[in-house]
Amino acid sequence: MSRTVSPSAGRHYGLALVCRVWQRPRSSVYAVRRRPESPPPARKRGPKTAVNDPELTAAIRETIAASPWLGEGYRKVWAQLRAKRIRVGKRRVLRLMREANLLSPSRSFKLAVVKDHEGRITTDRPDEMWGTDQTSALTAEGQACVFITVEHCTAECLGIHATRRGNRFEALEPIRQGVRSVFGGYDAKVAVGLKLRHDHGSQFISDDYQKELDFLGIESSPAFVREPEGNGVSERFIRSLKEQLLWVRYFATVEELRLALLEFKEKYNRQWLVEKHGHRTPAQVRADFEAKVAA
Repeated sequence: MSRTVSPSAGRHYGLALVCRVWQRPRSSVYAVRRRPESPPPARKRGPKTAVNDPELTAAIRETIAASPWLGEGYRKVWAQLRAKRIRVGKRRVLRLMREANLLSPSRSFKLAVVKDHEGRITTDRPDEMWGTDQTSALTAEGQACVFITVEHCTAECLGIHATRRGNRFEALEPIRQGVRSVFGGYDAKVAVGLKLRHDHGSQFISDDYQKELDFLGIESSPAFVREPEGNGVSERFIRSLKEQLLWVRYFATVEELRLALLEFKEKYNRQWLVEKHGHRTPAQVRADFEAKVAA
């Protein structure tokens, strides 16, 4: 900058006047003056990507390949890596899986619905509430009805059944399986204090179905009107059942489907990781609760 003195005023020309004559912005002058005073910030180390972090990416691929389930999310992959004593953050696993195109397809939108009921449908103790519902599957013999029974606390599949006719008597079969496995028998009033959450389907509200529940001591608990999320535990299990079995496997007969469902039930209870229970399996949750009660 010129240090010329004005002959009339006897002072140096001001910065604004000099910049206006030279047609230069004053901000550039201020930037040059500040540069020596404040050194540039240290360059931050960028996040590791799938290219420069191949070891962890390979471990993620091995975990996904070894999993018996399809479309595992990054949270369950992270939990399985921790089980292998690989310490890594969830966000890092998510970033690497996204860059390596390992994430499963997911919904791209959310439907905003005004809910009249914000109650809790899960329980703190097993065998306080069960849920039941119906879905369908396609076989070479035609459409088959699939009935399920799920525990609201442990997320166990207590009963599952496939049949050609989805009537009220066939809908009771998963309940019978659950009563025999949990209570050890099928006697009158054996399940007193247990509630059964179901929707308003004709099978579940029929007289024969309700009389069978009364015989066992089970209290009927219909889902909330116009709010299917009241039976959300059963709906969530049916989603996993479709994604892991019904949509990925061909069934020649209804009997083949029924046997595959029973096999899936055992596999699900012993190997499926439930995030709300600290990535434990439903069988582990029940065993831990029984050990806690016995202690």
